[in-house]
Amino acid sequence: MAGQFAKPRSDDMEEINGVSLPSYRGDNINASDFTPESRRPDPQRLIKAYDQSCSTLNLLRAFSNGGYASMQRVAKWNLDFMDTTEKGAEYRALAANVDAAINFMSACGIDEENPSMKSTDFFTAHEALHLGYEERLTRLDSTTEEFYGCSAHFLWCGERTRQPEVGRRRLTPG
Repeated sequence: MAGQFAKPRSDDMEEINGVSLPSYRGDNINASDFTPESRRPDPQRLIKAYDQSCSTLNLLRAFSNGGYASMQRVAKWNLDFMDTTEKGAEYRALAANVDAAINFMSACGIDEENPSMKSTDFFTAHEALHLGYEERLTRLDSTTEEFYGCSAHFLWCGERTRQPEVGRRRLTPG
């Protein structure tokens, strides 16, 4: 939803036409252009990625709790870009079924104004590709004395992130 700002790389360096530069590690580290300036790590990129992620999540929160997620709006969600596609036709058929179900529920006396009909919960997840970044967003819960990664609801580590050959690491705030 907010974009993949970190890119795992197997090699620290990348070579093109005999020129060797640091690997592109994602927009929160460096730029993809193959120049020494672009491949230089820039800490300001971490702040920009964090701000962009926060803005995206805040927009999703506003949509999910501000009525946009209302089941009564399913047929009205702006999906114009899909109008002429097979998936667009499938979506319109699904939306028509949702509308029919809502009409049936209303006929049975189920209140459409119930908050559960107008909002939705959402959860975020990402791979912890930049351990230094994740470390700074790790907090100690004072009631349980356990650490929590606060950059997403569900953090996970893939094999490259986990680096089993390096040994076990524990994220702690530093």
